[in-house]
Amino acid sequence: MATTALAARVRLCALGVRTVQAQGFSSDQPHDLDRGAGAIREAGGAFAKREAAEEERYFRAQAKEQLAALKKYHEEEITHTKKEIERLQNEIERHKQKIKKLKHDD
Repeated sequence: MATTALAARVRLCALGVRTVQAQGFSSDQPHDLDRGAGAIREAGGAFAKREAAEEERYFRAQAKEQLAALKKYHEEEITHTKKEIERLQNEIERHKQKIKKLKHDD
């Protein structure tokens, strides 16, 4: 009986820890996470324009990096596929030679 009570306590404790972890560090208003975001931009002015320009620059740089990574990936795939084609063509040629040799031996 003591072991089942202990096991139940451990389960409840673990459940409590998981619940706290799932909630994270939340405020009293969990649905208002975006409140205050963009307040500078809403105020307008030169600072808002500068921030908007920096955001645009950041996202353009991110897109450029992603595009470069994608291009590199596809180039590597092409190189790998060409090597695989060459390997398979050599294998086909090897099998043709075996067939030719078998026909010649008959």
